Amino acid sequence: MLHALLDTLWLVPIYSLVGAALSLVWVPSITRRTGPRPAGYVNILMTLVSFLHGLGALGVVWGRSPVLWEVEWFRVADLAFTIPVEISTLTVGAIVLITGLNLLAQVYAVGYMEMDWGWARFYALLSFFESGMCALVLCGSLFFSYVILEVLTLGTYLLVGVWYNQALVVTGARDAFLTKRAGDLILLMGVVALLPLAGTWDFNALSLWASSGTADPTALAWVGLALLAGPVGKCAQFPLHLWLDEAMESPLPSSVLRLSVVVATGAWVLIRLLPLLDASPVVQSVAIAIGAATALGASLIAIAQIDVKRILSYTVSAYMGLVFVAVATRNQEAALLLVLTHALAIALVVMAAGSIISNCITQDITQLGGLLLRRPITAFTMAVGIAGLVGVPPLGTAWVFQELVSQLWYGQRGLAILVLVVNALTAWSMARLFWLVFGGAPKQMTLRSPEPIWLMVVPMMVLAGVVLHVPHLLWQWQLVQDWAVLGQHSGIAVMVSSFLGLGLGTLWFRRSRTGEPFVPWLLPLQNFFAYDFYTVKLYRYSIVWIVDRFSRLVDWGDRFVIDGIGNFFGVATLFSGESIKYTTFGQLQFYVLTIIGGILLLFLLVAS
Repeated sequence: MLHALLDTLWLVPIYSLVGAALSLVWVPSITRRTGPRPAGYVNILMTLVSFLHGLGALGVVWGRSPVLWEVEWFRVADLAFTIPVEISTLTVGAIVLITGLNLLAQVYAVGYMEMDWGWARFYALLSFFESGMCALVLCGSLFFSYVILEVLTLGTYLLVGVWYNQALVVTGARDAFLTKRAGDLILLMGVVALLPLAGTWDFNALSLWASSGTADPTALAWVGLALLAGPVGKCAQFPLHLWLDEAMESPLPSSVLRLSVVVATGAWVLIRLLPLLDASPVVQSVAIAIGAATALGASLIAIAQIDVKRILSYTVSAYMGLVFVAVATRNQEAALLLVLTHALAIALVVMAAGSIISNCITQDITQLGGLLLRRPITAFTMAVGIAGLVGVPPLGTAWVFQELVSQLWYGQRGLAILVLVVNALTAWSMARLFWLVFGGAPKQMTLRSPEPIWLMVVPMMVLAGVVLHVPHLLWQWQLVQDWAVLGQHSGIAVMVSSFLGLGLGTLWFRRSRTGEPFVPWLLPLQNFFAYDFYTVKLYRYSIVWIVDRFSRLVDWGDRFVIDGIGNFFGVATLFSGESIKYTTFGQLQFYVLTIIGGILLLFLLVAS
């Protein structure tokens, strides 16, 4: 019975698709008797089935060797497309994480979107995302992973645009889709170019090929850079980072998934491509540069934001930048552990933020305050999420940062310092967020702000319990060998950076709650960070301007060159037709005489 859970694990993505398909029954245009709410309950049930199936399979596969399958998808003559499926502790654990967070997000959405009539479409898209992510972690082929990523990009566009009657939502969905497509297009070039070189798209075979040393270093560098573009877009890294902020226009329950596991799909592909990246020093250097720039830049941007969603989106970009650094420096275990601990902690913080937005009706943290006694459960859950996010010992992220700092300190000390600085800056922005929301005196938007409905509170408390038990889980899974490492120099450095950032954030709150800046002469720098390094203006006057001018040039050529040639032949045909009609008499002998005369004239011309 237990082994049947492994043999049928391929059904996990199917469960979600079934729930999404059944949602069509409750589209408001089809049925008005029951409303769309049953669609949510059906998808919650199917996600629960997926979670229980994955949890049972995790107990079976734990400690065993990976199981590899090959599913034949398409065959024509001697050409066969097969989908490699890998079932291991890592892949099944990722399925449990995805389905578990989606289950909590869907229950949370029942309370958050109680009066919304877009349930059928919203829950169907959540299940669609769950199915795609579960299929991605099981897939062992780069080509089919690309196909799944493209499907998820389409899902992003549809999910961000759920409230399509709002202009800002439509713009956000469009920008998110086009930005991710830029990275996907370059990724496709790398996927296509890799097959003639390696002869396969299988991740395990690619690993052997990259380590064999038979590949041309120049070709490997170019292909590696193209493959790197996909994860850069998916993980919202510079310069393709703006889509994540635009995507926050979607309903907040979907952001629970987007900021925790959806952005991690790019990190997952990046980790699977580690042997290819490791084989090219150029690709390694570029990955480190992109990750370090994003981690530091996004952390600074987050500090200056006043919209709670923007704070969280830039924080996620910063942490994904640290994942890039970990992967490029061959710290694969630290990268995977950071994805896990970050996903749990940021999902909890997003839920707590949604609890505040749901009845305070504002995302501006300068209009909030005094909620500590009015919203103690929300305050507790946000505090737990922040502690798990910024490396407060002994919670999960502290172990990751300790390992990264200890591994990087002697070989790449600058990157180790970067990890500490990003941790301190994130702690600063999170403390600023917490105290501006919960500290001080109540304001107009928070005078009447009770705890939300229990359907939102229960998922928050469950996830808070999971975040608090992460150290115990890491110990049970033997991912943490010795608790004494937190007392080493690297562990102490992480702890100091965390509490230093929390202290600075608290100090900022004490000065900024009166409306005064922290230091007056730093206001221009604060504005520089608040406007995202003026990246939007930079794009407008560079890429957008070039595309606009090029489009105008193409339009001019189409109007006056292409259309001009077509119009010339049209006018010539019309003129010749009008001329010939006056020579048409209906007399056969005249036509024969004309033909003979033309032949004679042609003969004379050729003979001369």
